[in-house]
Amino acid sequence: MHIRRIVTGHDQTGKSIFLKDSAASRTTEFKNVPGFATSLLWETSPDASVPATEGDPTVSARSWAPPPGGTNLMFITFPPDAVMQSPGFDPAAAGAEYMQVLPGLAERFEMDHPGMHTTDSVDYGVLIEGELHLELDDGATKKLAPRDVVIQNGTRHAWRNKSDKPATMLFVLVGAKRP
Repeated sequence: MHIRRIVTGHDQTGKSIFLKDSAASRTTEFKNVPGFATSLLWETSPDASVPATEGDPTVSARSWAPPPGGTNLMFITFPPDAVMQSPGFDPAAAGAEYMQVLPGLAERFEMDHPGMHTTDSVDYGVLIEGELHLELDDGATKKLAPRDVVIQNGTRHAWRNKSDKPATMLFVLVGAKRP
């Protein structure tokens, strides 16, 4: 997954400048789940301000799920579900890799219901390419096509790729409080 990330900022006089124009620094193509790729593109803290400080907040980000008032911007490419159903798939190795690469998010996945998870966030998701199915409680699903937008309000859900091609989503997670 190659994603070009352009970051703007300000010089010492307050003039707008380009700070970065490079590949996203926190991108992973998973070894134990072929075709699964993630890229954390940016993160803001609950007390974010502009002009932003120089540096790359994704390098030191400790969680893929933001705290209340924080945000995370990410791309995720989902392989076809058939990858996880193949005879050589090792769920334990995949789970260990999730825990290493996706801290703060991987812990939210349910062991008894693969793929199902809940975050304390409002998630804006845009399907960029491919086809995905959004599954909610009791198996309720909606099929998404490119440019479909999902606003996820802290609900329990899973993403299912029932096709034979990868599907890529762009997500903005906005951390929220759960009463």
